[in-house]
Amino acid sequence: MPHAAQGDPFDWIDEEARRRERLGLVRTLRPRSAGSTALDLAGNDYLGLTRRPEVVAGAAGAVHRWGAGATGSRLVTGTTELHAELERELAAFCGFEAALVLSSGYAANLAAVTALGAHGALVVSDAANHASIVDGCRLARAETAVVPHAAPEAVRKTLAAHPGRRALVVTDSVFSVDGDAAPLGALAGVCRDAGAALLVDDAHGLGVLGDGGRGAPAAAGLAGDPGVVATVTLSKSLGSQGGAVLGPARVIAHLVNTARTFIFDTGLAPAAAGGALAALRVLGREPELAARARAVAAELHRRLTREGLVSARPDAAVVSVRAPSPEAALRWAADCRAAGLVVGCFRPPSVPDGISRIRLTARADLTGAQIDTAVATILRTAPAPPG
Repeated sequence: MPHAAQGDPFDWIDEEARRRERLGLVRTLRPRSAGSTALDLAGNDYLGLTRRPEVVAGAAGAVHRWGAGATGSRLVTGTTELHAELERELAAFCGFEAALVLSSGYAANLAAVTALGAHGALVVSDAANHASIVDGCRLARAETAVVPHAAPEAVRKTLAAHPGRRALVVTDSVFSVDGDAAPLGALAGVCRDAGAALLVDDAHGLGVLGDGGRGAPAAAGLAGDPGVVATVTLSKSLGSQGGAVLGPARVIAHLVNTARTFIFDTGLAPAAAGGALAALRVLGREPELAARARAVAAELHRRLTREGLVSARPDAAVVSVRAPSPEAALRWAADCRAAGLVVGCFRPPSVPDGISRIRLTARADLTGAQIDTAVATILRTAPAPPG
């Protein structure tokens, strides 16, 4: 006899959807139109390079020369001369011995954490680290100790409790929620004392921090340090797509042989590699872009806090402004969008402290008039304080 029907195996998804609706945590895809006139302070195009003619030409030229796709994994057919050129120039620009390009910044973090924090190691991770680092720790099969945010002494105590253990300390350079910078100098000192390696996710630092935008490790004097590895994304300041790991040549060789998100993934599309390389060269010619992005962030923060809004002081180009609730943050972002200003909206569970925010990304190409418009719109649509 046939078995009795047990119901739809995905009925539980409906209950999850209802729960998100009750909590105001529903996420929605909103396709952008090519001709949109909205002012974008939600994307991560910190230097305004995505549409620069040189960058677009670099991407288009790569497509014409190499085709639309990489055709295979980097170890089979997916490595072109363009990938190798990008790796050489990226490593030289940031001050590291070698680089390895992957299909995304997320994949770069998974590669670095899992390959360097393999079974038997201790991984020490900042509580505010990006989700890609958290996932890397979960996949690494190492013991992971989560320490309080930006607390070098907590890292020191954790390492001291495991003397002689192979250890990897992992931190964002600039934290994506509040835009604050990690104390890299102090963390590096702690790591040297304990014989631990330091892995820095510089996704929000490359192009914004350091001399001419060379990144947070360079700003802290750590570029090329034999105990330091950095990951970057090509999708923020470089206006393209992809990620990379930077570090000593022997570390990069180790990743080529062990990192699953490198070995088993199709190589970065030539268009993305060509666009990123062109953007890197623009940054090399126009180092003032980095300082301009920081100045715009400081100006947004100064003017918004002067009017009573609560915002953490930005160390790079991320400006977050607190909202009284997830629902208020959603309404605030929607009201800004209706007024022609696109801002980010961060809510639990994306924020580790449970505080909802709208998030602004400063851009080096913003004009004074655009900054005026953004500030006026945010203030006009701001929710009333609780109580």
